[in-house]
Amino acid sequence: MRTTRLRITMRDVEPAVVRVIDVPADVTLGELHGLLQAGLGWTDSHLHQFTADDVRYGVPDPDWGDLQVQDEAAVRLRDLPARFEYLYDFGDSWEHDVEVIGRGAETPGCVGGTGGCPPEDCGGAPGYEHLREVLADPRHEEPDQLRKWVGELPSFDREATDVLVRQTVGEAPESVRLLLDLLAGGVKLTPGGRLPRSVVRAVQERRPEWYSLDRPASIEEDLYPLAVLHDIVRKVGLARLANGVLRPTRAAADDREVVRRLRTWFEPEGFTSILGGFAAAVLAASGPLPPDELTRRVVPLVGDGWAVEGRPMAAADYRRVLGQVSAELRALDLLAGDWRTWEAGPSARTLLPRATALADLWTREPAW
Repeated sequence: MRTTRLRITMRDVEPAVVRVIDVPADVTLGELHGLLQAGLGWTDSHLHQFTADDVRYGVPDPDWGDLQVQDEAAVRLRDLPARFEYLYDFGDSWEHDVEVIGRGAETPGCVGGTGGCPPEDCGGAPGYEHLREVLADPRHEEPDQLRKWVGELPSFDREATDVLVRQTVGEAPESVRLLLDLLAGGVKLTPGGRLPRSVVRAVQERRPEWYSLDRPASIEEDLYPLAVLHDIVRKVGLARLANGVLRPTRAAADDREVVRRLRTWFEPEGFTSILGGFAAAVLAASGPLPPDELTRRVVPLVGDGWAVEGRPMAAADYRRVLGQVSAELRALDLLAGDWRTWEAGPSARTLLPRATALADLWTREPAW
C-alpha cells in the first residue's frame, strides 16, 4: 500500500502535541478525519472541518445555506495543498496544522510524536492551560474537583497509537475474502439465483460454526450468514451477476476498496448500524457476553428517542433487533460465538471506524 506521511501539530498547546502518521495515499478527507482522531487521541465527539486555500471541507449540512462546506467524502488528500488546517470541536476550537512531508512507509501507522492529547470539553487551548496550572498546584482550591473529572492527564503512547491508526485504516474481513476467492473465475448460480452446493460446502469447511447441524450443508440458507454475505457483496459492488454467472468486480481485488465499500453497507445514522456498531465495540472491549447482557449494556449507549410501532422501544425490542442484525455482523466477521455467548469477531476492531474508536476507549475507560 502506498502511504503519505503527515505531520500534525496542535496550535497554541503546551507541551507541544505533534504526531507523524502514515496514511493511505488515496485516503478521502472523510477517512482522514477518522485517522487524525485516532492519531491525536480525540474521541470523535464533536464536529470538524478541513480548510485549504480558504475552501472548507466537511460533512455538508443543508441548513447551513451559503456557509455549506464542500463534501469531504468526495475529496482526497492528494487534492489538497501540502499544508492545510484541521479544526475539531467548533466550541473548544482545537486547531491543527497538517503538513504533507513526503512518502510514508509500506503500511499505515504512527511513526512518531510528542505530547498527550488534551481532555475533551476542557475549554480549548486556554482551558487546557488553566487545567494544567490547577493540577500542578496542590494548594489550588479546584484540584480535587478537576482531578475527579479529568483523572490523570494522558501521555502519548506511540505503539498504542500506531496500532489504533492501522485498525482505523481497516482490513478486509476474512469472511468476505473467502467468498470473493471462491467466486474468482466466475460461479454459475442455481436456477433460483443462489450459490451452488460446491461453494456452500467450501464455506462450511472454513466456517463450520455457521451451520448448527452436524451434517453437510446443501443450500446457502443452511449457512445463513453466507446468504447474507452473498447479498452484501452484490449490493456494495464487490460481485456482479452476468448471464447467470457471479464474478468479483475489479474493486474486489483492492483491499482498500473492499473495506471502503463494505462500510457503505452501514447507514451512518441508521438504528441497526448504530446498534450493531455499539455491540461490536462492547464485545471487543469487554470480552464474550450472553446476548441478554450485551443488550443491557448496549441500550444506554444507543440513547433514548427510538420508537417502534409508535411507542418507545423496550429492552425486548432492542434484543429482537440485535438478534436480527447479528447475521450481518457474523457475515462480516464483526460477531462470533454461539447462541449462548456472543464474542467479538476478528473484524470487530478493523472494519467500522466508530466501533474501532469506541472499543479502544472502553478498553481503557469502561462505559458500564
